[in-house]
Amino acid sequence: MSEQSKIRCGVIGTGYLGQHHARIYASLDGCELVGIVEADDGRASEICEKFACQRFDSAEALAAACDAVSVVVPTDKHCEVAVPLLLGGCHLLIEKPLCTSLVEAEEILAAAKAKGCIVQVGHIEHYNPVMGFLENAVTDPQFITADRLAPFNPRGTEVGVVLDLMIHDIGVILALVRSPVKQVDAVGVNVLSNSEDIANARITFENGCVANINTSRVSTKKVREIRIFQPQNYLSLDFQEQSGHYLRKVDKELVREEIPIEKDEPLKLELASFVQVVKSAGKPKVGAELGKSALELAIQITDLIHSPK
Repeated sequence: MSEQSKIRCGVIGTGYLGQHHARIYASLDGCELVGIVEADDGRASEICEKFACQRFDSAEALAAACDAVSVVVPTDKHCEVAVPLLLGGCHLLIEKPLCTSLVEAEEILAAAKAKGCIVQVGHIEHYNPVMGFLENAVTDPQFITADRLAPFNPRGTEVGVVLDLMIHDIGVILALVRSPVKQVDAVGVNVLSNSEDIANARITFENGCVANINTSRVSTKKVREIRIFQPQNYLSLDFQEQSGHYLRKVDKELVREEIPIEKDEPLKLELASFVQVVKSAGKPKVGAELGKSALELAIQITDLIHSPK
């Protein structure tokens, strides 16, 4: 592949997660890591030296030099960073959640449409090999439980745990159930930050499926599990371990079978998919519309938690 045919990529925000975007772009065959935008001088020097790329002083300058950019800044900055990039003609991968409000989501969608740009939203679990299995195996979900627990980390607390962590499972469940939401019930409590750190949501869909989601960012251990019950079988999968099993009814017995999942790094799969979508002018698996739908439901859950009881 010639250098000219490579997708020129950049990253805005090279903190905990952004550094991995830079690492993967630098290693993918189909793209070239052109540069980064990073406020911290020391961090910028470290990343540029490590991955042989250039530091740019603004989003607009990076957009002018790139075909595609990852936006990996705090959620409340997504819109103000993304819109100028889109208006500069850049395709974007915006980390989840898409932004913090539906007004901002419309701004991003309008800018993308005006310039014919692709927006992929970083709902990483959709690129986890576990999701690849679920997309084929889940045919008639009746009841779903999802548990996502994480130790406390001040990073991400500019939003509550629903927008920070639960939105992963919201996106997964919306994609698997494929039915309009009928009713939502939710509770949540603040523990270590100014917004909810533990939350539970119960979502009832028009087709009768019920999803129960438990999320915490004040756990002593990491958990990312989903269980799906449907007629004649039950699936239990672990997004973190990329493993799972299913129980199915054979005559009058339940037979357990391990699920063969080929493990891989979800972020690498996600970015490789993004680069390929940009190259082929295709549609991302998680586009702005699905990102907006997940955000809309997450905001509804957050509003229920914060409404007077």
